[in-house]
Amino acid sequence: MGDEEAIPTIGEIGLNQFAPYLLNRLSAQWNAELQEVLKGLGISTTKMRALAVLTVASGITVNELALFAVTEQSTMSRTLDGLEDQGLIRRKPKADDMRVREVFITEKGLGLFASLWPDIYGLYARFFEGVDEMEFRGFIATLHKVLRNTRNQPT
Repeated sequence: MGDEEAIPTIGEIGLNQFAPYLLNRLSAQWNAELQEVLKGLGISTTKMRALAVLTVASGITVNELALFAVTEQSTMSRTLDGLEDQGLIRRKPKADDMRVREVFITEKGLGLFASLWPDIYGLYARFFEGVDEMEFRGFIATLHKVLRNTRNQPT
């Protein structure tokens, strides 16, 4: 990004120009508002994230699900216990490695997530009000580039 010898101070960059700060603010605000939406719908953020991922990638391992849902593996395992008790997911041993469990969303889980989606999408749409399609595409492309610079992150 710049000359190694002339590293700017955070004051010279400024918090409002420091991308990690802005990403943290955005993420914190998203999570807080999402939690409020979900509280009204009677589901936790972690359960919603698991169902969201499984809606598009059913049959993945617990570790993969934890990675995609941005949750610790131990937290995901406890979350899956609850989702399984509710009949929203099922776990089964992987065919080629009985030690590994794959997670599948059930029809009931798909139905629950479908009922949550309009409220989640409404929040998502509000976050991007005033951002035109070209700006949005550039934003997403930039996020993917930055993610590729990090280790072990899905893109």
